[in-house]
Amino acid sequence: MQFKIINSKRNNVAMLARKIGYRYFKKDEKRGEEVFIKVLGSGGYPRFHLFLKSELIDDELIFDLHLDQKKPVYKEAHAHAAEYDTVIVKDESERIINALK
Repeated sequence: MQFKIINSKRNNVAMLARKIGYRYFKKDEKRGEEVFIKVLGSGGYPRFHLFLKSELIDDELIFDLHLDQKKPVYKEAHAHAAEYDTVIVKDESERIINALK
């Protein structure tokens, strides 16, 4: 699920992610985005997976959020059981938007 927020104060994306309960995971060089996660289970899954990109134009933060239900089964595989537009993902996106207003 994608959504945008205006970052008028030009806050650091890592600081904003911590504010909403996410921790830094890695930088995705291919997508040019910072990747953050919020673990919901004791074994590392399920977890919210948040890609965050800053656009200099209009000070926009572009969020791309999904829920990973489980770890990929095959080594080097990126396929996993993910939810993109479910109620839980929509609720989390609304929580993020409200927290960053």
